[in-house]
Amino acid sequence: MAGPLLRSLWSSTRNSFSSSSASTTLKPYPLTPRASPLARAFSAATAASSATSPNSFLDPSRLRNVAVIAHVDHGKTTLMDRLLRQCGADIPHERAMDSISLERERGITIASKVTSIPWKENELNMVDTPGHADFGGEVERVVGMVEGAILVVDAGEGPLAQTKFVLAKALKYGLRPMLLLNKVDRPAVSEEMCNEVESLVFDLFANLGATEEQLDFPVLYASAKEGWASTTFTKDPPADARNMSRLLDAIISHVPPPTANLDAPFQMLVSMMERDFYLGRILTGRVSSGSICIGDRVHGLRHKDSGVEKIEEGKVVKLMKKKGTHMVVIECAGAGDIVSMAGLTSPSIGHTVASVETMTALPTVVLDPPTISMTFGVNDSPLAGRDGTHLTGGKIGDRLSAEAETNLAINVLPGLSESFEVQGRGELQLGILIENMRREGFELSVSPPKVMYKTESGHKLEPIEEVTIEVNEEHVGLVMQALSNRRAEVVEMGPVPGSADRTRLSLTCPSRGLVGYRSVFSSDTRGTGFMHRAFLKYEKYRGPLGDVRKGVLVSMGYGTTTAYALMSLEPRGTLFVTPGMETYDGMIVGEHSRDTDLDINPVRNKELTNVRAASKDENVKLSPPRLMTLEEAIGYVASDELIEVTPKTIRLRKKYLDVNKRKSMSKRQKE
Repeated sequence: MAGPLLRSLWSSTRNSFSSSSASTTLKPYPLTPRASPLARAFSAATAASSATSPNSFLDPSRLRNVAVIAHVDHGKTTLMDRLLRQCGADIPHERAMDSISLERERGITIASKVTSIPWKENELNMVDTPGHADFGGEVERVVGMVEGAILVVDAGEGPLAQTKFVLAKALKYGLRPMLLLNKVDRPAVSEEMCNEVESLVFDLFANLGATEEQLDFPVLYASAKEGWASTTFTKDPPADARNMSRLLDAIISHVPPPTANLDAPFQMLVSMMERDFYLGRILTGRVSSGSICIGDRVHGLRHKDSGVEKIEEGKVVKLMKKKGTHMVVIECAGAGDIVSMAGLTSPSIGHTVASVETMTALPTVVLDPPTISMTFGVNDSPLAGRDGTHLTGGKIGDRLSAEAETNLAINVLPGLSESFEVQGRGELQLGILIENMRREGFELSVSPPKVMYKTESGHKLEPIEEVTIEVNEEHVGLVMQALSNRRAEVVEMGPVPGSADRTRLSLTCPSRGLVGYRSVFSSDTRGTGFMHRAFLKYEKYRGPLGDVRKGVLVSMGYGTTTAYALMSLEPRGTLFVTPGMETYDGMIVGEHSRDTDLDINPVRNKELTNVRAASKDENVKLSPPRLMTLEEAIGYVASDELIEVTPKTIRLRKKYLDVNKRKSMSKRQKE
């Protein structure tokens, strides 16, 4: 009974399926590899870009290439937000150009970024640059891509140390910077103060050897936070002028278009590089001459002692341009434009990408030399391998080599026993690199920063930095005493304009004296002072530093720290650990109250007996420990100490864990 019924149901279902499939064609599911988010964005934009004329590129006379340069916290990235919004870009959040997670966390710009915005039949390629001296290499490598620059200066602070550095680079490349006095909406800023800042900037231009043409710079007044710019001083512009149109019009009229030859062979100097898992190496730079289209044959060139060397030949697979906050695929690009291309796997920053018939490489950007170095090695502590996934010297070396390719301001040299010497501009730059590596799962041991000396005519030279400090009057004595121990020399001292109880100090100080001083400065001034520094020059060695740090408390036990042991150790100094933390022989657990190191046992337990005591156990009350960040640890460690960096913890330790080995090595150094 059930058999005929099931057969009739099956035949009716099969007939209905065959009749429906006759009218509908089933398409197979495409088995393509999953693309990265960046590649999917490129593919989505291809349809929009193909709707326009595919083989056209912008007339160079309609292009303007502009860099935004300034001292740290003077408002560059906020200004870029307002310019993007003025030109119709969709901004997902504030500081839209800060795309790296560390940039958003710390509120600083680490890497230079380029985007284009349309304005009145023209296209403006805007480059946002970092303001910290440690990231000066980012400014140096992109300032050659542009014809103009907007020098942003805080109207309340005036030109500071990094303002001088970035302005010197812009003037060296023959740019004609525009002066934008930002934050004029602050109550303390007056027209007289703006005139004074303008005269200080003019003096800075003249001292840096600016030409007559460069000295004739336009001045604009703006509040990037409020989103307006004006050609005259005002604190409250009319409603129809509360926008950035005055600044955009000034860029069009003041910045010259790129001088470009579209008929010459294609050449492009690579200024930025990034990696994508789907597209491979993406090279960004300014097209110096000619034009480039998708599918063109190109090759990479670089300068060698023997001449120009060909690196690799290939085909342009993708051609892209950043428009607003989105990357857009384009078909062609002409001379003067700033574009990104994919298709080559070997060229990096400083190399030339050219058409296959061209064997002439463009001149590379010469960067200032690094001033500080640190040694990265394998983590060999007893607690190694518990948190990280990348532990070997080979993996650490590969990661550092990849970083050196994308960041020209960092040099990596192989050292002894799976260690690498990393040279950079400052401890902040190297600290950012270490933080990125620990977030990627690396474990490593890092030596304290060492200054890179020079020898000329038998004299030892060291890097000297220009330091600008602004503090309350009651803190001047503390700051002066600390800096005198660090071999600083006062150049200028005076009151801050507009502030009755604030003092501004201009000093020169050796780089080695400033290592680790920022945290000391913050505690000395109770967080009310600010300090900025920038490399000045190499100068004769100023002698050994004074008393800048006390001794440390070194653990001589392996295990978990106990509250009972730490309570008796508190009078000895300041602790860096809490009860329950793991420690080992040779690990630094605190700062001694004296100048010598002290070996202690922080894992000691209370001995238990079977004898009853009439009194209760005493209550254990511990002061909060001093927990160090990575930057504080880099500035704190001495020459015989190391920083153990893992994805979860940062520990300080002695270079030689055994106490007897430490004593013998210290005697050998004295001899």
